Amino acid sequence: MTDTSMAGATTAPAAGRRVTPTGRLILPADADRADWLTARRSGIGSSDVPGILGLIDRKPPLKVYLDKLGHDVDDAGEAAYWGTVNEEPVARRWAMQNRSNVRRVGLVAHQDHPHWMTTLDRRVMKCPLDDDEQDVCALEVKTRSAFKSSQWHAGAPDDVLAQILWQIAVCGYRHMHFAVLIGGNEYHQGTVRADQYTTVIADITTAVDRFWSEHVQAQVPPPVTGDGEALAQMFRRLHPARSGSVDVDRHPDALDALYEYGLQQRAEAAAKKAKAVAKARLIAALDTAQAALIGGERAYSLEPSNAAPKVDLELLSERWPEAYAACVAPNPTERIAIAPTYKGIA
Repeated sequence: MTDTSMAGATTAPAAGRRVTPTGRLILPADADRADWLTARRSGIGSSDVPGILGLIDRKPPLKVYLDKLGHDVDDAGEAAYWGTVNEEPVARRWAMQNRSNVRRVGLVAHQDHPHWMTTLDRRVMKCPLDDDEQDVCALEVKTRSAFKSSQWHAGAPDDVLAQILWQIAVCGYRHMHFAVLIGGNEYHQGTVRADQYTTVIADITTAVDRFWSEHVQAQVPPPVTGDGEALAQMFRRLHPARSGSVDVDRHPDALDALYEYGLQQRAEAAAKKAKAVAKARLIAALDTAQAALIGGERAYSLEPSNAAPKVDLELLSERWPEAYAACVAPNPTERIAIAPTYKGIA
């Protein structure tokens, strides 16, 4: 059997009904996306957990916090879109390969901890494990870039494992299955067993509860950590227009960041100069040769580089405005402009 829809079920689960050993249904799988986004802000979902644990630089704790407070920080792009599109065929592949059937469920919350939430990809109706291991369980479905292939050779990578263990905690499962499509043509599957991660699950639930109470409920933002560029994009999305000023002279973190920024700015400039000198020394050592050998093996060589051509945008816009409009897209960004008084703060 490979039915992956709700077709064939006697009745669809009703909201509030227990659909896992410890989980109750909050919203069905066919609920409106706006309702789903609103409901998931009242708790921590499995996709939030890796960010809270610091496992995904592009989704740091601050981003999870702002999302829970209702701010628009969702910048999901093509990867998220194709992940959604491919979820069904990957689930069907798992069901066919394991001679099982799976069904969509919806948003589930733990019966005793309402802020523990997860949207199950599929509930497994017939577990393919041996008889002594068969139990009510679920399937987590992923799609990943070919560049991520090596991360799956030893099982699910840490960020996905954290999501699965959270689902196990919310739903009370003893195990869960996962299936992943990598690069559009490489398929992997596996099983995660709760008894092998008892301590890890306890650590995850403790970290999530602390984040929920100390940050979300208390409305105290966590520290700014993670991918700096991703955070800058998030702030740009939150505040597309800026004006006025704010006093930060009594803000220790801002003053520390000002010091650190100046320090790193000077270190970056010094490193760039040092790199340029090292390059010149390497070229000097070549004399008239193209390649340098060490012990008979090539150590380095001087190769032609096809750098991007320089474009006079002002001339292009003046002489060929239609071509300029068709080919040049705005690329909004920002820079930190430190006042002269504070440039030497470090």
